[in-house]
Amino acid sequence: MIDAILQNLREYWMVHSLLALYTVMLAHHAWTGNRSTKGLADYYVGGRNMGGWVIGLSFFATYASTNSFVGFSGRTYDWGLPWLLFIPTAVAFSLFAWIVVAPRLRSFTKEMDSLTLPDFIGFRFRSTPARVLAALIVIAASFFYMTAVFKGIGNLLETFLEIRYEVSIIIVFFIVMTYTMIGGFISVVKTDSVQGVVMIIAALLLFIGTVSAAGGLGTITEVRQQPGGEALFTWGGGVAIPVLMGTMFAGLVKFAVEPRQLSRFFALEGENATRTGMIVSSVTFGAVFTLLIPVGIYARRILPTGIEDTDLVVPTLLTEVFGPGTGAFLLVAMVAAAMSSLDSVLLVMASTTERDIVSIVRPDRSEASEMFWTRGWV
Repeated sequence: MIDAILQNLREYWMVHSLLALYTVMLAHHAWTGNRSTKGLADYYVGGRNMGGWVIGLSFFATYASTNSFVGFSGRTYDWGLPWLLFIPTAVAFSLFAWIVVAPRLRSFTKEMDSLTLPDFIGFRFRSTPARVLAALIVIAASFFYMTAVFKGIGNLLETFLEIRYEVSIIIVFFIVMTYTMIGGFISVVKTDSVQGVVMIIAALLLFIGTVSAAGGLGTITEVRQQPGGEALFTWGGGVAIPVLMGTMFAGLVKFAVEPRQLSRFFALEGENATRTGMIVSSVTFGAVFTLLIPVGIYARRILPTGIEDTDLVVPTLLTEVFGPGTGAFLLVAMVAAAMSSLDSVLLVMASTTERDIVSIVRPDRSEASEMFWTRGWV
């Protein structure tokens, strides 16, 4: 057992070193988040005193999980250029969420002293049953989403680091749970902002490396000449239009309804922060997706056939195109992408369980007790 662990550390020392540095950063943010947390509002929504830059990056990072790297590029490989429509649509949905939803939600929740989406619904409509029902829906939906993310990260680490699937999940869960439990919302948002920057760099490296391996930007026209290539350049050729539009809407409506996205709006300190967050978030979505989504079409020059599961396109590129250093960084970036989604899901589930279910049954407890049990639910 020990020999196997040491062998794995020697073989994948570069990835393990980057992950170790990343874990140190997480520990630092957990410590600073804990020091800044004085009450329940701090733990749940950062005391409603967070700036636009950090919230804007966190809004992006919370949405952009490993699926953004693996799934979005893979979809272009399968569906072709029509999937590029996702880029301006994502920017449009981001602008809508920040312009229409954010100011109103921030104002209402501050006025009502609301800390979670279910308690906002309960206060807004003066209905405890509606609040509890909303809480149960949030917890159930978050659980299924979290399960899917854990499955993806477990498969990723098992494939690239030869760490058993179950062990991978346990390690990642322990790390995410620990810094989320200790530092709360402040720790999560600070970590997300760093993870957002890491993902921006990773998207740039993935795009440059793939395009270079394909022969340059101009080689996209040669993909059309390959067997089956014409359909990738035809509107409705690679995917039916209703499927394309439905997939985009289902994926992007989260900006305006997903509790972990909306919780960022609770934390904004004012109108200037909202305006800054809107710009940072929308520009980041546009830039990163402009880099990630075309990767799939250029991958057709490198991997013309033989990949039926499009989720394997990017992992295959990591092994065949990139050197050890770049490949290690990209792998860590994908792990970071998963963590940036998991921490928010954990905090949303824990805060909703405590504030919108347990505290209704036991309303006489102190704020310190509620915070203690929220950490326990994490």
